[in-house]
Formats: sequence, structure tokens, C-alpha cells
Amino acid sequence: MAIRFTDACIGCGACEPICPFAAIEMKDGKAYNTEACTSCGACVDVCPVGAIVREAEEKKTAVNKDDYRHVWVYLELSDGRPRNVGLELLGEGRKLADAMGQQLAAVVLGERGAAEAGVKEAFAYGADKVYLVEGEAYKHYNTDAFTSAFADLIETHKPSVVLIGATNDGRDLAPRIACRVKTGLTADCTDLGIDEATGLVAWTRPAFGGNIMATILCADHRPQMGTVRPNVFKRPAPDYGRSGEVVVVAGKVGPQDARVKFIDLLRVCTASCNLEEAEVIVSGGRGMCNRENFALLEQLAEVLGGTVGASRAAVDAGWQSALQQVGQSGKTVGPKIYFAFGISGAIQHLAGMSSSDVVIAINKDPDAPIFKVADYGVVGDAMEILPIMIEEFKKLKGK
Repeated sequence: MAIRFTDACIGCGACEPICPFAAIEMKDGKAYNTEACTSCGACVDVCPVGAIVREAEEKKTAVNKDDYRHVWVYLELSDGRPRNVGLELLGEGRKLADAMGQQLAAVVLGERGAAEAGVKEAFAYGADKVYLVEGEAYKHYNTDAFTSAFADLIETHKPSVVLIGATNDGRDLAPRIACRVKTGLTADCTDLGIDEATGLVAWTRPAFGGNIMATILCADHRPQMGTVRPNVFKRPAPDYGRSGEVVVVAGKVGPQDARVKFIDLLRVCTASCNLEEAEVIVSGGRGMCNRENFALLEQLAEVLGGTVGASRAAVDAGWQSALQQVGQSGKTVGPKIYFAFGISGAIQHLAGMSSSDVVIAINKDPDAPIFKVADYGVVGDAMEILPIMIEEFKKLKGK
């Protein structure tokens, strides 16, 4: 709705002080609204002669939505293999595509001849079609090259829905694509569905610091785009007997066209930081008391072949790196086994690990919220229980 000042204005000035944005000015004995006007309507009711009116603005749709069909999932590659989040999204994308009566397609970008594993996995996890963009420029992730290729695909083939994993690269790529094709983007989603009233994708994500969950619809633009956190969905069971159509697209961007040049890959983080792919995670919180005590968690993780995580309190205290933070403001994980030592179980932390298959909690407080989501709980001091666990698992491993 837009606010319009009509010729009936008598210049009384009653509206000017009531505007919360100082968007009304008097000129030649008449009131006018400036560009600062937000159409809040505070001025409408105070006008004694009804000279201020609301007018409905004609909604302009940027695209013909009927031209856009099918669900796409970006299958991000790491060392030639698809990341788990892409496989998880193929499972959810399959559900959306079936509900909409449309096809599911995967998008794979990679060096020529090096992305075949991604194509095979895409079909196994539910894709009907794979768009394969090959070229030297796609050997390593590059913002310019990947954005250009993906945007060209969208403008050519017009998908209705695009799902992208909320990884470091996905969070960089998705908003750039959305801007290029002039559509919206719902970031860091934790749930997907179909809105029954409109048939649109219902994107659910935390809002207001995680205190509420907002459901967002993209009614007027296409494609409907969103990034989805890793490990909020489970991977479907693969069927390697499936096959489908592969559309090979030659990349238009060469290495010389990108503004950023790849020089070298420096692995500054060990496997222990790769929480999103871990099957066993041993996490510690404020109850670990200090940085030195995390050495016990590292020992247990080593025995179990797992990785070490941390709550936000432990990271804020400087005991662990932010790369190891589990939770709403950290990483979302879904391991087979999640150990929580000295973690009380704040809502923000639970949001990051609640999809774990088995949760084992150790805490001195029997009323700690973590016990409400734990499959197994031990009430006790983590510093006393950790050495016992380490020795017992060593004995079991030795057998």
C-alpha cells in the first residue's frame, strides 16, 4: 500500500509531527511525503479533512512462473566426492518433486572427467537428471566461475526450486546466484515442505536468535531458492541400479576469466575439524572447566575414531576453535554417536545436534536439559568419568 497526499490538504500540519520517520514536509501551504516514507499509515488517521489516502500498488511479477518447473539440487564436490549435504538434499528434493509432480535434477560442476562419481551418486540418491558442467575453471571452487555457470543453467532451463547446502562454499554461492537471476533466497533452512494453500515451497528457518521458527514463501519470483544446513535431514538409502539423463554443459568461463586465481590448497585444519562428516563426535562444554581438560576428549575421540566438538560456552572461553563449535551459531551435525560432556543443553546447542542417531550425555546436574534428548545419560563429574570411559573403550577395541 502507498500513501498519497491529495489536493484536499489544507496545510494544517497535523500530520507532520506524528510521522515516526520525519517523512512529511510542508511546502507552499501543503503537506507532502518524502522518499523516507514507509507507508506505515500513522498520518492517515490524524488528517482532519481526509486528505491522506492509502492506495493499493499494482504488484509486478518479474517472471512468468508457469515457465519454471522441476526441483534442482546442487551436488557440491569435495576432492571429487559429493558432500553429504548434497545427498541429504537429494532425498528431500525427491519428496518435493514428487509432491509437485515434477522431476528432480542434480547440478554438478567439476573438472572434465573428474565429476563422474558425482553423477553416479546423484542418480543413486534419487535424481532423474544431472546437469554436468565441466571445465578447467571448476576444478576448485571459484565464486565467479561457479556463479556464472549456475546462473546460465537457471536462465536456460528454468527450474522452479533450487536447493543448495549451507556449507562455506554454498553460503558464498547461493546469494550470488539469487542476485544474478533476480530472485529471493531463504538461508540456513532447517525444514522444507509444501504450503497446502499455495503449493509453494515452505522454507523454515530460525529467526530472532532462534527463539522462533519462521516459515517463508517465495510467491512472486523464480526459482524458489534456499540453503539448507547439513545434517538436518538423513540421507536416503542409495539405489545404484538407478540411471537417468545426463546433460553435459561446456563451461563458458575459463581460468583466465575469474577475478580470483587458485594458487594452492593449504589444509590448515586436521580431520578433527570436519564435524559435519564425522560419525562419532565427542563434545565438551563449560563443565570441562578449562582448555587442558579437552585433552581427555581428544583421547576418547582418538580411541573411537571420532572428532572433538565443543559448545558455544567452551568456544567463547577460548578452550576450542570456532571450527569445532556445534550448535545454531556453529555447525549442525548428525553423527551416529554424539557424546556431550559437561554440556547443559541450551536450545541453541540442541538445534545443532538433535539429528544424531544416539546421544550420550554426562553431566553433574540431573536436571540438565541435555538429558531430555539423550538416549543414555550419566549423572556425574565428566573429569571422573572420562578416564574410565577411555580405558574401557581401549579394552573393547583391543578385543
